[in-house]
Amino acid sequence: MARKVIIDCDAGVDDALALILAFHSPELHVQAVTGVNGNVSLPQVFENIQRVLSLIQPSCKPLIAKGAGEPLRGKAVHAHSVHGEDGLGGALIDRKEGEKWWEMFPRSADELITEMARMLPDEIELIAIGPLTNLALAIQKDPEGMKKLREVVIMGGSVRTKGNITPYAEFNVFTDPLAAKLVFQTGLPVTLVPLDVTHRVFLTAHSVEERVRPLHNRFSRFVMEATGYDSAARRFRKGEVKYLHDPLAVGVVINPDLVKKERLLIDVEMEEGEHYGQTREIPKMAGRDSKIDVCQDVKSEKFLDLFLSRLNP
Repeated sequence: MARKVIIDCDAGVDDALALILAFHSPELHVQAVTGVNGNVSLPQVFENIQRVLSLIQPSCKPLIAKGAGEPLRGKAVHAHSVHGEDGLGGALIDRKEGEKWWEMFPRSADELITEMARMLPDEIELIAIGPLTNLALAIQKDPEGMKKLREVVIMGGSVRTKGNITPYAEFNVFTDPLAAKLVFQTGLPVTLVPLDVTHRVFLTAHSVEERVRPLHNRFSRFVMEATGYDSAARRFRKGEVKYLHDPLAVGVVINPDLVKKERLLIDVEMEEGEHYGQTREIPKMAGRDSKIDVCQDVKSEKFLDLFLSRLNP
């Protein structure tokens, strides 16, 4: 039986790669894709979700819904320097006029999440690969509905390693630390996929030349365009590697044996300053049980094989 999942994303480059992996994996049945402000603004996120679904052309059309356009507190932060102005690295996607590969949900993303959780209790796994604003709103509005989720898998945080937007903080948590704090403290069963493991899974120029470019299909072209791979120079235009942060979160749902986990108590630093948005491991306290399994090791090559194999469905 395929595992039923909702993917909550902010539709940047690695979100798009995660969606490709999810829809191309028979182990999963993607029920819905929801959007949240993050890598780019919410209108662009929602446009990108539709663009990527037009690329994938899923046989079972998922529901899609708009979520939060700003964090619970503070101003929106975007990552155009990493994902480009359009969020997808300027990659071109052919879309036929009038063709839709999704069904529009008429209400907000947090309502869709709780409605599906209640409709399919203990069956839905939520994969959150953007800021956690939609999850926090869902918890605030319908905590009992959220308890009916089977599991929440989150790409976010940097527990025992450096951050990627500040020396201490990871982007998804930094963008809405209040939402992350709320989610971590609610007691939902969470698998956290932090930079500790996602920085060990990446595309290199060699892997693109050996495993991606020879496919000559629309997915290999998208990967090269979105990641800024220069075929003539045989290198990425920015950086030596391209990290597969969000795809790894999907990979953990497909095959939990890809990672080793450790159950930890996790908190988020809310005080303004250099540590703002940091995901911190805190000592276990009497009477406080943790339901957060933090990925601390990953079978990198095995995951990369999985990801690359799903580019040729």
